[in-house]
Amino acid sequence: MATRIRLRRVGRKGVPLYRIVIADRESPRDGRFIATIGTYNPKATTDAEKVRVDGDQAKAWLAKGATPTDTVKALLTKAGVAV
Repeated sequence: MATRIRLRRVGRKGVPLYRIVIADRESPRDGRFIATIGTYNPKATTDAEKVRVDGDQAKAWLAKGATPTDTVKALLTKAGVAV
């Protein structure tokens, strides 16, 4: 099973809010997922509020072979998790 670290939208219309999740490569964007490792709020005012990630879980999933999407890779880098 190939896993990806990607965004899953949970916000209502006009108020985007995303969860950073571990999901199977073939599952739909808002479909089944394995674990939640953080959140992304693009409308927050400060960078610390925009991206919240459990760094230890992210590093563990990266070590297991999960590949992040381009957007999540940028968010993890911004949050201080080495990708």
